[in-house]
Amino acid sequence: MCRSIKTLRPPYAEAVTEDDMRAAALQYVRKVSGFRAPAAHNQAAFDEAVARITAATEDLLDALEVRGAKS
Repeated sequence: MCRSIKTLRPPYAEAVTEDDMRAAALQYVRKVSGFRAPAAHNQAAFDEAVARITAATEDLLDALEVRGAKS
């Protein structure tokens, strides 16, 4: 599953959207949890994990300095 997560930094991706980051986070949470779709009693924890990983991904991409990338 995680093999389908795409690299979201230049030069591999130029315009990264929140949807791109959320899709990557969702794939990660699915892989780690072992659930494609969680049961109702796990839905809140699953959604919270996706939201936190999406935010962490955005923070990471904002902080990265890619050498040779155009500003």
